[in-house]
Amino acid sequence: RDSKIMSRRILSLPKRVLLTLPLIAITLVLSGCRAGMLLGLLIAGPPTVEPEFDKQTKESMTDKEVTVAVVCFAPTEVKYAFENIDHELAKFVSFRLRENKISIISPDHVRAWLEENKDWDKPEEIGAAFNATYVIYIDLNEFSLFEEGTATLYRGRSEAVVSAWKMDKDGSGEKIFSMEKVSKFPQQQPVSTSEETYNNFKARYLARLSDEIGRFFYEYYLADEIGTAN
Repeated sequence: RDSKIMSRRILSLPKRVLLTLPLIAITLVLSGCRAGMLLGLLIAGPPTVEPEFDKQTKESMTDKEVTVAVVCFAPTEVKYAFENIDHELAKFVSFRLRENKISIISPDHVRAWLEENKDWDKPEEIGAAFNATYVIYIDLNEFSLFEEGTATLYRGRSEAVVSAWKMDKDGSGEKIFSMEKVSKFPQQQPVSTSEETYNNFKARYLARLSDEIGRFFYEYYLADEIGTAN
């Protein structure tokens, strides 16, 4: 009977008080820094990581009125095995940036321009053509989908240099950011070709690689780092 009375009294408390009860209980159970860290996490949300581009340049691609073009270059030896990998990766990265509130010039429009201007050789040419604020240029030096020495195990690997060019109003551009990206997926164990189709694994790896590249330019949760081993 007493417990029922106590329950009714608790339920009659104002909503704002009820919402704080779990935090108070946790604080009483835990002590010191651990409690403070947990309360901070519950109130402010999980910690995030500032993108390298923002740290190095003190600028942000998520600012209003900023537009970004993404282009990828792959050498002949890479395209021999993966004919359209330059366009595929540029498209995946573009979509990933758009998901994270960066205004992107359509990768299909960029590809059409590249097809019509095969003699282009500078990223700023693309920026000028689309009146972009920045051009993200991915120099894809290596790309593979199989574990070394076997055709029965999948393991995505790539090496690239990712740079960003800032455009001026006169159509000229300046490279203001550059980072190397060495990628391996999965990090722990390769995937048997009997467990997954080639096209599905390729799409999964491009999704992962595009996020790894995208994190240079958008904020992400620190906890996301845990998933990079899978």
